[in-house]
Amino acid sequence: MNALVIDAFEFCRINDSREGQMPVAEMTRLTKDCADQSGTISWKIAGSTSKTGFPQMTLSVTGTVQLVCQRCLIPYANEIDASTVLMLGKDDEQADEIEEMLDDESIDVIVGTRSMNVADLVEDEALLALPHTPKHGRCPDTVLLDSVRSEKKSPFDALKGLKSE
Repeated sequence: MNALVIDAFEFCRINDSREGQMPVAEMTRLTKDCADQSGTISWKIAGSTSKTGFPQMTLSVTGTVQLVCQRCLIPYANEIDASTVLMLGKDDEQADEIEEMLDDESIDVIVGTRSMNVADLVEDEALLALPHTPKHGRCPDTVLLDSVRSEKKSPFDALKGLKSE
């Protein structure tokens, strides 16, 4: 994997930005949730300083991954389009203080480092963008599902038969 390592604090101080693409096949944690290793994730990261004076990075990821539908078990293309603000603390204690001060669920506070691997951040954001229960909007082949539904009888059908006797 072509790793991009940045000094997160310097990156934010100088308002640097980078962008690139990563093959899904290079993201080992992401491929565990995918039907196959095809696809590419495009990413962009931009550093800045927040209104409160803390370093922050805005990370955006887009791309398509193949997931297995939990209804019909057929793979489908899932679009990823996510963006997050990552505010940086120097250590766990400062990160907790920042999070408490902000009280904003839309901003993630993490511990920054002088050697932060951008690929790890990209993979984390792609994983967070996956649906909890992957499924088609409408499954393409519902023959098996329809047959199971038609075989399923209500327990009240037996009571209906008794009532009519």
